[in-house]
Amino acid sequence: MINIAILGFGVVGSGTCDVLSNNAEIIKKRIGDEIYVKKILDLRDFPDSPYKDRVTHDADEVFGDPDIKVAVETIGGARVAYDYTKRALSAGISVVTSNKELVSTHGVELMKLACDNGCVYLFEAAVGGGIPIIRPLYKCLAANNIVKIAGIVNGTTNYILSSMKNSGISYEGALKKAQQKGYAEQDPTADCEGIDAQRKISILSSIVMDGKYCDPSKIHAEGISKLTTEDIALARAIGCELKLIAYFGNNGDGTASAFVAPHFVDKACMLSDVEGVFNAVLVEGDYLGQAVFYGRGAGSYPTASAVAGDVIEACVNGSVDMKTRLWDDSVSVFRDYDDIKSDFVVYSEDDDMDLSAVLPSAQAVENASGVNAVIVNDITEAELKSKLEGKSGIEYKHYLK
Repeated sequence: MINIAILGFGVVGSGTCDVLSNNAEIIKKRIGDEIYVKKILDLRDFPDSPYKDRVTHDADEVFGDPDIKVAVETIGGARVAYDYTKRALSAGISVVTSNKELVSTHGVELMKLACDNGCVYLFEAAVGGGIPIIRPLYKCLAANNIVKIAGIVNGTTNYILSSMKNSGISYEGALKKAQQKGYAEQDPTADCEGIDAQRKISILSSIVMDGKYCDPSKIHAEGISKLTTEDIALARAIGCELKLIAYFGNNGDGTASAFVAPHFVDKACMLSDVEGVFNAVLVEGDYLGQAVFYGRGAGSYPTASAVAGDVIEACVNGSVDMKTRLWDDSVSVFRDYDDIKSDFVVYSEDDDMDLSAVLPSAQAVENASGVNAVIVNDITEAELKSKLEGKSGIEYKHYLK
């Protein structure tokens, strides 16, 4: 029997207990041993829970127990979770987490701590909820040079944009609907201003840049709070969908380009049809070509599924070589956003505005709706703003094909 502990018995922590308990026989057959949740550390009591006898408020009962091999951190945030994670790893207890804030801000330190103490720090559920993406990048796609990642990695914002499109309601109305359904927090800032997606693309970037740490604070992030139903309608009129995209590009010179921003996503792109709370991550490798990882990006059981997979990995394959996964923060790998070249859709409500005269390299957008729009390739936003300076009635969005 392999004993584990759950740190934080909220939505994901309780879901992880259910997955490990309800599928205990399947897991035992597949790994040759039983995984047992011995302790649940939380400030609260859970008198109605089937696991109530395992709840403790005393951290020493977890970190001082030599029988506990793995701790599942589902507390969230980067304060208490950070302290408990360091304590566990220092004691040689492997840690599995769904905490993207903690991984993206303290991953360098925590992975080294795991390496130094002969245990592992795993975080499959930190990006994309139940979608397998971390392990495929480390293993299945290890022979590829990953040249691009484009992801819809926040279910809240995708649900809001889908509601605005399908119901014709404003951002404020769609946000309220998302909050009523439990898809958005009462304070939606981290989701709706792109901070959550910023953390997640930081993690993916650090992996595919061979451990060169990609600090989330260096990633330009725009959210969806200023978007309107008119933006969505215009995107659709030219054969696109409006999505919040977390983007990574390998520049091939040891540097990376990464940012989070609303994009007009061409209908030819596999991300254009991702709706509601679903997430999708498009990965392009030099030999793979393009592949999309798609599924539920949040929720108790989808996220718990990924957490439980990491628990099994930590229990059965504690030989994951953390030395090969360490992140190095000694060099900065991100280009400044002002130096990142991208593609844009530029549009105007003025039918008489000659956009091709303003932007000679632009390509006209053919559309049945008569929308005055062009595509400009390979230009920085700063350069684009400079070309449009002094000209009113012109707007633009990032473009993904």
